[in-house]
Amino acid sequence: MYSFRGDAHRVYLKLQKTVHKKAAVSQLKELKEIEEIIRFYHSLESSALRLIYYRMVKEKNGSGFVLIFVTSFPWLLLMFSKQITDILGSLLWVIFGFVYLLVLIISVILHFSEKAWAAFHMEIIQDVLSERQKEESSD
Repeated sequence: MYSFRGDAHRVYLKLQKTVHKKAAVSQLKELKEIEEIIRFYHSLESSALRLIYYRMVKEKNGSGFVLIFVTSFPWLLLMFSKQITDILGSLLWVIFGFVYLLVLIISVILHFSEKAWAAFHMEIIQDVLSERQKEESSD
């Protein structure tokens, strides 16, 4: 049941499969995980939630080392490519290029995964804070 459409589509497929089996949708592992996170954030004070939210904003908006890694390092190698080829030889250069691309791909995947999780937690924190604000204004 693997799909290249992303997590949202995989969850949809699991939900669809669960409904066809006439099982309880609320028992899905992904939904239980979300409920657990929501319960945890409800247990924290609003002031702590705001601080966590600000930290998540930093995480989501931060580009980290990935952009520097992606943009500057290849130019540096290009500048010294003849000297590097002379020193390392062509086979080591190919090995180095393969390792670099592998590390680059893994770093980019992790970077965007972290940004997605930060956005996920930010939405939950905003919901909890807005619920509390509504409760306070109605009292």
